[in-house]
Amino acid sequence: MTKYAYGYAALTLFCLGMSPVSQAELAPISDHAMGEVTGQAFMQIENIPGQNHNFTRMTLGMDVVTRANVDEVKVGEINAGTDFAATHLALGHIARVDGEVYNGVTYNAGDDVPFEAHRPYIELAEDAAGLAGFRMGFHEARGSVSSNTTSFSGNIGMKIESGGQVYDAQLFDGAGGAATDYRATHIGLKPNDPNAVASCDVATNCAPLTQLRSIDIGEDSGQVGVAGFTDGFFIGFQRDDSVAWQSLDGMSSISVGKGVYLNLPTNMTVDVQQLIGPGIDRRRTHQVDMGTKLF
Repeated sequence: MTKYAYGYAALTLFCLGMSPVSQAELAPISDHAMGEVTGQAFMQIENIPGQNHNFTRMTLGMDVVTRANVDEVKVGEINAGTDFAATHLALGHIARVDGEVYNGVTYNAGDDVPFEAHRPYIELAEDAAGLAGFRMGFHEARGSVSSNTTSFSGNIGMKIESGGQVYDAQLFDGAGGAATDYRATHIGLKPNDPNAVASCDVATNCAPLTQLRSIDIGEDSGQVGVAGFTDGFFIGFQRDDSVAWQSLDGMSSISVGKGVYLNLPTNMTVDVQQLIGPGIDRRRTHQVDMGTKLF
């Protein structure tokens, strides 16, 4: 028979709270009895060596299922600009019609469709000068993120289809501007030819980020209409020009610059004509449905 540590803890607290007088004798537990007890620590701490920084990751053994709205977010507001600026940011959404299917679950109109996240973590990066940065993320995350974004620093892992070809998405610092991952305002095509220069032409291949009203966080699960959980969803805050945040499996890293950096993995592929034309519709995020464009 297997005994669970959480159950023992709850039972012990309950009995101590109800008994006016308690008498107990401490006695060692046998190896056999210990072998029958299983449990999971509420917090796990890992020390991770790196090339230029050492990392400490603190993971909480908990799940988060939420639907949240934030009126306005500005992070990294310095030097006449903002690293990330958005209004009407939402995690999760509300089903618009009966029978809406999202990640394999069927919802009725008005049902909450939550943003799912498991095992949140906080990670610190340190060097000889002290704290070089920190990030917050989840070991597993998936769900919708909606916003009216006007400035973005980081990566949006989206695909864009144009002329029968599929391209990675590229962020730009404005119409006709250069490719960038810092305070971008537009999103468009990244050339498949590594020697080609990415360009932002709002008439053919690029659009303001405000056209991207909702995205679905997650990875390709191999099942149509169902996103797999991603371990790459995080927001980082860096003091240094180059902090290499490692993937949770330690197999790769993302080198990010000073300031705020958001990594938004998504398995979405959007048509370029929709992106530069009507844009990507916003999911319903309010109890009173305000339409697919919203704000």
